Amino acid sequence: MSPALQSAQIALLNDQSRLPTAAQALIFAAVVVTKWDRLRRTRKSLAKLEPHHLNDIGVGKSTAAQEAQKPFWRD
Repeated sequence: MSPALQSAQIALLNDQSRLPTAAQALIFAAVVVTKWDRLRRTRKSLAKLEPHHLNDIGVGKSTAAQEAQKPFWRD
């Protein structure tokens, strides 16, 4: 299994009523940290894309720059 649990697996675990409160809190924290890491990595990659690659995905240079400038905790 991968180091990070998949979102669907985490949601399933979190829905289980038998989980203790501390476990639910830790799962929630893991989900948040995983989301933040994904946002950080994708924004870092977006900032490195060449203009012709941005055109391929339908994103303008200014839009990509704005997205790349966002902190990792913002959607």
